[in-house]
Amino acid sequence: MDIFEEYLQQGEPNKREKVNAWNTAIGLQEVDGIKPSDYLIQTAKQNIEGNISIEEAKQQINNYYQQQNSKNEENRTEEADKVSVRIAEILGENTFSFSPIEYMSIHRRLFEGILSTRGKNPYLQHYQSRMGVKWRNRDLCKCRKFKTNFGL
Repeated sequence: MDIFEEYLQQGEPNKREKVNAWNTAIGLQEVDGIKPSDYLIQTAKQNIEGNISIEEAKQQINNYYQQQNSKNEENRTEEADKVSVRIAEILGENTFSFSPIEYMSIHRRLFEGILSTRGKNPYLQHYQSRMGVKWRNRDLCKCRKFKTNFGL
């Protein structure tokens, strides 16, 4: 038995897996009150049908928003689209394991180039902003400990 056999057997997900990945990705964005664009829906359908790979879908979404000039109202839609395609990509991989390091890695992959880079660490800022004012002040020590533990 080849020790790398499991890597050879993992290929593109089938249609059902792609549908579930895209539904989950879009649903997670809707939880935050963000709706995807029609362009993302069309791109997702192309990926599900097997016309394009997930990498091509990601590239098409990135190209689409590079051509767009408006950054005001569409900014949240751009975030939803880019993060959705990245979520679908991650869910299509069979190598997921839930650990703090994996969680940080996933968060970086999802929000790379999307989160504001003001301050020392945009990922930590994002967590702190989602905690709310009450939690930010009360759990500042935990944030510092978190920052130290993960080398941020």
